[in-house]
Amino acid sequence: MIDTAEGEMLNQRFIEVTGNTISAVETKRPTGVKLIDLSDKTCLPGLMDMHVHLDGEMNPKSYIDGFTLNPADLAFRAQDFGMKTLMAGFTTVRNPGDSYNVTISLRNAINQGIVNGPRIYSAGKSLATTGGHADPTNGTNADLMGDPGPKEGVVNSVEGARKAVRQRYKDGADFIKITATGGVLSLAKSGQNPQFTEEELRSVVETANDYNMHVAAHAHGEEGMLRAVNAGITSIEHGTYMSDKVMKAMKKKGTYYVPTIIAGKFVAEKAEIDGFFPEIVRPKARAVGPKIQQTFAKAYDYGVKIAFGTDSGVSAHGDNAKEFQYMVEAGMPAMEAIQSATVTTANLLKNNTIGVIKKGNLADIIAVDGNPVDNITLLQDVTFVMKDGKVYKQ
Repeated sequence: MIDTAEGEMLNQRFIEVTGNTISAVETKRPTGVKLIDLSDKTCLPGLMDMHVHLDGEMNPKSYIDGFTLNPADLAFRAQDFGMKTLMAGFTTVRNPGDSYNVTISLRNAINQGIVNGPRIYSAGKSLATTGGHADPTNGTNADLMGDPGPKEGVVNSVEGARKAVRQRYKDGADFIKITATGGVLSLAKSGQNPQFTEEELRSVVETANDYNMHVAAHAHGEEGMLRAVNAGITSIEHGTYMSDKVMKAMKKKGTYYVPTIIAGKFVAEKAEIDGFFPEIVRPKARAVGPKIQQTFAKAYDYGVKIAFGTDSGVSAHGDNAKEFQYMVEAGMPAMEAIQSATVTTANLLKNNTIGVIKKGNLADIIAVDGNPVDNITLLQDVTFVMKDGKVYKQ
């Protein structure tokens, strides 16, 4: 069993589960209980992914889907992709941005036992500026473009920022997602320009804090990142052009970095296929995609706090564990990579009941054949999944 709190591999343990909780972790077998025999496997806590988009999966038709799919279509897709994620060993996910708040509804349905899926923290609709990365009307004709505002997640003032955060709270979001810079896949020219003023960012963070919500910031360019970090956001997502200046600020503020290396590799690969992306997207994908793994290596060496995240929904759902392989390739030891998806993510979420197999924690337990500390790719083939004391895969 892997003790993620201490970063140690332990010899054989017996994990006793009562209801949805770990009631004991012992070296001797308890009596009078049903035994699930995983003695030839390695157990570790359920993994966590801090950046997934369950309501879709990138394909050549994705830009048309917004005009052809209904909210119910996205909801059914989200539940299916959620199950693929859970069966891959990820028992908790953070969903930073969706359409129609479908992952808020899915979270509620899972919590109520109506459907199965991972534990979800949802931001609902991401916050953007007019024409920014998460402006839902980018690339549409003039009749459809309109002038979306805070309710639709588009912010252009300090007051608008407050209203947008409060609307997310009203919608039932767990946290706030902003797009602090341009993005790769949006139908807009720049992938890295800053897209919020410092005053707007501070308004977002201060209002989110009022409602006990943290803020995650999509960011590729240096200036937008620096503004977001200085405003007090909790995590930088992607961070492609992260400089020493940004990393220094992140260390000072305790900001988390969620790298999403697999998404960078995916968009760089697909940019070379004619017709997969619109032409305005291809140069951004070629420029940004290959750099994320290099940025991750620099950030790790610098000592920035790293929380596991993939941006699955860009890459395929269920392939989340490939991110571990890319992290290790870039210089992070396997045990630290595992901790980035367990104890570190639990700390980011401020949830002390997950991320470690110990008495009193929720019974989120997975297992793999062999030792993933020796071979991190084993996490790509999880053979046992328990979430909340219920076995989903064995």
